[in-house]
Amino acid sequence: MCGRYSLTRESMEVEVGTQRVSRRGKPRYNIAPTQRAPVIRRKAAGLAVDDLRWGLVPEWSRDEAIGFSLINARSETLADKPAFRTAFRSRRCLIVADGFYEWQVLGRSKQPWRFRRTDPDFLLFAGLWESWSSPTEAAPLESFTVITTVPNSVVAPIHDRMPACLDREAAALWLEPSSPVELLQTLLRPSPEADWSAYRVNPIVGQARIDDPRCIEAFAEQPSLF
Repeated sequence: MCGRYSLTRESMEVEVGTQRVSRRGKPRYNIAPTQRAPVIRRKAAGLAVDDLRWGLVPEWSRDEAIGFSLINARSETLADKPAFRTAFRSRRCLIVADGFYEWQVLGRSKQPWRFRRTDPDFLLFAGLWESWSSPTEAAPLESFTVITTVPNSVVAPIHDRMPACLDREAAALWLEPSSPVELLQTLLRPSPEADWSAYRVNPIVGQARIDDPRCIEAFAEQPSLF
């Protein structure tokens, strides 16, 4: 699964096909489930960036608690799972990032790693979004989930899934309302390993309340005194 990611640049300028989307915002070093983050969607006037909550809450949900278990969607079952199949056909989005984290199990402890592209391009995770009406709130809750696929050879030693990352052409097809399901499924594949690098980071990234540059700093264990 993908349970943490980052978007550390204040200025966000993304190319989706032939279109450009830009926005400025606060750097985010540790985006966690239930938090709001920038998502690109196609609207009547064109592409737009909105802040949605991470953790999909389908429109038929009884309450928003289901979002905790729907932070990710497996690419292989999007067309079949009740929580995702409608959004897969009509509510697709892109989640903007510049890195993501996974945890390596080391005995009784876990070591977080940060994965990022070797070039300066932003990552565009394939995603789905939903709008849910609360019985107690006037405004609907808009939420999203990150789609995952099998890992490439850089991620595989640490985890068995990775976000489905799209290049600018694939991103445009993903947001195109007329794209057939069969085509969309072919876009959800692991990124070429030559484009990726990984390094260990400080375990504090596991604490959702911590969102500062320490989360992306390379981590070196202190030498033993014995």
